Amino acid sequence: MAKQAKTLMVMGTSSSAGKSLLVTALCRCFARRGVRVAPFKSQNMSNNAAVCSDGAEIGRSQALQAFAAHVLPHSDMNPILLKPEGATHSQVIVNGRPLPEHQGRSLEASDYFQRRNELWGFVTSALDRMRDEYELIIIEGAGSPAELNLTEVEMVNMSVARYCNASVILVGDIERGGVFAQLLGTLWLLPENDRKLIRGLIVNKFRGDLRLFDRGVEILEDRGQVPVLGVLPWIDALKLPEEDAVALFDGNGNEKSASHSSADTATETSSRQLDIAVIHVPHIANFDDFDPLNNEPSVRLRYVRSLERLGTPDVIVLPGTKNTLGDLHWLKAAGLADRIIQLAKTGTRIVGICGGYQMLGKHLSNPHSMENNWMEAEGLGLLDVTTIFHREKQTFQVEAMIEDGAIADKTQGECVHGYEIHVGQTTTSSPWLRRIRTGDQAVESATRESSSFEALDGAKSDDHRIWGCYLHGLFHNDAFRRGWLSSLGVEPRACDDPNQRSYHSVINESLDRLADAFEANIDFTRVEQLVMNSEMEPK
Repeated sequence: MAKQAKTLMVMGTSSSAGKSLLVTALCRCFARRGVRVAPFKSQNMSNNAAVCSDGAEIGRSQALQAFAAHVLPHSDMNPILLKPEGATHSQVIVNGRPLPEHQGRSLEASDYFQRRNELWGFVTSALDRMRDEYELIIIEGAGSPAELNLTEVEMVNMSVARYCNASVILVGDIERGGVFAQLLGTLWLLPENDRKLIRGLIVNKFRGDLRLFDRGVEILEDRGQVPVLGVLPWIDALKLPEEDAVALFDGNGNEKSASHSSADTATETSSRQLDIAVIHVPHIANFDDFDPLNNEPSVRLRYVRSLERLGTPDVIVLPGTKNTLGDLHWLKAAGLADRIIQLAKTGTRIVGICGGYQMLGKHLSNPHSMENNWMEAEGLGLLDVTTIFHREKQTFQVEAMIEDGAIADKTQGECVHGYEIHVGQTTTSSPWLRRIRTGDQAVESATRESSSFEALDGAKSDDHRIWGCYLHGLFHNDAFRRGWLSSLGVEPRACDDPNQRSYHSVINESLDRLADAFEANIDFTRVEQLVMNSEMEPK
């Protein structure tokens, strides 16, 4: 019988301490050493999901970590995914699919925790399968392991570490302040048996001269009796997708404008930028759709959540959402719906992706109460489409052909790749995409007159200023993105620009830069020793 994989776990003193980033770095570092490594997070909460080749949904961070490890993402890497639809309820995705008995509807938090024992079986089974397939599993926790009120019900922190006797690295965020209280307080609050599993500390996001924290390292090791593996500096301009919409706000609660690297400054100031406003709806999902636009110096990308901040942009984007009808009502109540309609009439370009595409239509019907209690709603009426929400959720990777090149210059007949996550079926009279393949299956051809849901996607206005589709990841297709920018009268990066490269390579370069910084500042020999000292048999 083959040996089970070793395990190494990263926990944080709080949310956003850097757990996901460190797991990503570790996956790339070990993969560069020839180790067959893979990520694991038993329970994730995010509306920024990824779709695996078999149509299963997992958290975006686990998909990125798999990419860093040079392995294909799989639902076992994130067996439970919670997709919030409101303050106290979420859709529960288990092994990549909605809980069948709930038919895709959301579950209240109290009901979720009552099912802990049942769900724990999915976690351990997925982890066991992962440990049979790989040499090393890098496990990510969630929030803090010292959430004392959740000790008996949690299934993502110490419960997982105890199950596989993982060596745990605890990371604290010095940028937030109080890093000593974060790290030492967490250690002191844990029961002795759990505290013994924490075998290394990392201080994350240090700005300035790292030598200034030498005394801090001594204090942590003296009072915590756990070695400090290193201090990781702030790494500027990493172009990696964010999983949590909190990243779209600055420290004052205002929406961020996406930033460019300093290398782009000269280009930005010498030419006009295209002002693109993405409407930050309350349940925004898969907003990494727009990350590639941030690599274009001709673009100013910003997220907007109020009428006052909208202004008069060149392009307005309605993004994906986990609660289309709820966010459509919010859009109307905030006055943004009327303003978008007004701007559309005066020539502003309007784009809708997935839920945003549904909102741009004439009518939305929800006969099975899939998202909330609103049974129907009038859309913005900017596209001639109607949407009906069905019980069955559509999740698959897609290859599609562009049938109308007027949306993006010189792209007619080109193929684009992406993925779809939605419950709505939209009827369109003006499709501009034809699905060629969903997952591993070829899609049967269809005529325009049939408006086959299986084959045709998207809708557009007669002047092509307003368009939408279901395809997430559309702007990750370099030819489409550049063609679309050219059609708007702004220049994408020139082909001979040394910074011009595919978005795929941009991600890879950021991952390598992250791994380089990790190896330069963290004692990797000690990290490898932690891995070797982890036991292989579950507890």
